[in-house]
Amino acid sequence: MTGQSLGYLAEAHFEDNEISINVGGFKKKMQSNMLLRFPETRLGKLLSCHSKESILELCDDYDDTKNEFYFDRNPELFPYVLHFYNTGKLHVMGELCVFSFSQEIEYWGINEFFIDSCCSYSYHGRKMEPDQEKWEEQSDQESTTSSFDEILAFYNDASKFDRQPLGNVRRQLWLALDNPGYSVLSRIFSVLSIVVVLGSIVTMCLNSLPEFQIVDSNGNAEEDPRFEIVEHFGIAWFTFELVARFAVAPDFLKFFKHALNLIDLMSILPFYITLVVNLVVESSPALANLGRVAQVLRLMRIFRILKLARHSTGLRSLGATLKYSYREVGLLLLYLSVGISIFSVVAYTIEKEENRALDTIPACWWWATVSMTTVGYGDVVPVTTAGRLTASACILAGILVVVLPITLIFNKFSHFYRRQKQLESAMRSCDFGDGMKEVPSVNLRDYYAYKVKSLMASLTNMSRSTPSELSLNDSLQ
Repeated sequence: MTGQSLGYLAEAHFEDNEISINVGGFKKKMQSNMLLRFPETRLGKLLSCHSKESILELCDDYDDTKNEFYFDRNPELFPYVLHFYNTGKLHVMGELCVFSFSQEIEYWGINEFFIDSCCSYSYHGRKMEPDQEKWEEQSDQESTTSSFDEILAFYNDASKFDRQPLGNVRRQLWLALDNPGYSVLSRIFSVLSIVVVLGSIVTMCLNSLPEFQIVDSNGNAEEDPRFEIVEHFGIAWFTFELVARFAVAPDFLKFFKHALNLIDLMSILPFYITLVVNLVVESSPALANLGRVAQVLRLMRIFRILKLARHSTGLRSLGATLKYSYREVGLLLLYLSVGISIFSVVAYTIEKEENRALDTIPACWWWATVSMTTVGYGDVVPVTTAGRLTASACILAGILVVVLPITLIFNKFSHFYRRQKQLESAMRSCDFGDGMKEVPSVNLRDYYAYKVKSLMASLTNMSRSTPSELSLNDSLQ
């Protein structure tokens, strides 16, 4: 067929007011006047072709006997293109892969600006940040899998006592010491431990008051003997608690890999290190500067409050929330850092000549930090009108920046609190009275399902890393 006859054929099609389209087996006759509304698209350009070569540049094949244009594309996505020519708007279904859809409309010469407003926000959000929607699902999946893993690890540790001397006795002591609320004995031990921790903290606070301090003949302040007795009793109790847990631990090598056991160790180390330092100083006066180290170590006693995490579901849930919310916490710190940097420079530029308290950028950093976090000490304030307007903007920006991630973090805390409660309930339901009789209540089918889901999510991420290959595979189906 010559170019002249082909041009005549195209003109005949135009006169018939329709052209025949075949997209991967999906056949459709389309009105030429509808295609002329979008002349820059691939189908619109077909109407201006007057040679077979120019036609084959736009389609994959052309049947001159049927006057049919063939496109080797995914027929499941072509209805969206057809809807665009009918209405002038693109709509994107939620189950579609945004990368395949983007490449498909790019092939047909349709701009993304034609996506309707009802779908535009979701489409561009999924395209620009494909991992954002997975954060919540990923953290929930990881936390659920972690619940199963913790229960199975608990069951595995309990089963190790069957191969040890006095296994049943050591297992009951281990359950009483490491699992508050498991039995009456564990509840009593937990209450005593909480009382000692709180007593130690209160004693340390009272010892800082002038009326409870004793001054020796050299004018040096000494600790009240009554408080010193309470301190020594607390150290003795904490040491006994740690040694007892270590003695009945199912695995000595993994004992100090547990965060709560490390907290127990750090709560007593400052006392013994201080004791050694004081002995060294007394024996060698030349090392008197080491006494300052002892003073610093004494301040570390405040970290004993973290021991309450063993007896508090809320504190453990808080730790899990921070562990699985590092993205949100990172965003919060990033937003605050950006805001502090901007407002500190603006305040420095405005106030440096009028306010000596804000004549350096580091001083303005302190002011911006206090303002953006809405603390407002009032020690440093702007004095100019422009500075006060800047401070107002800084405070409003701080409120918005802090509030945005807080909701996500609070929702995760609620989730982990419920998870921790369920985990404790599952552990308490285990009966180890006469050996391993009952397996903890774990749905292995759900556990396997979550493991498979994790694998599929990883494979999906790998496939999304090469969207062009994914689109090619879809088009060949």
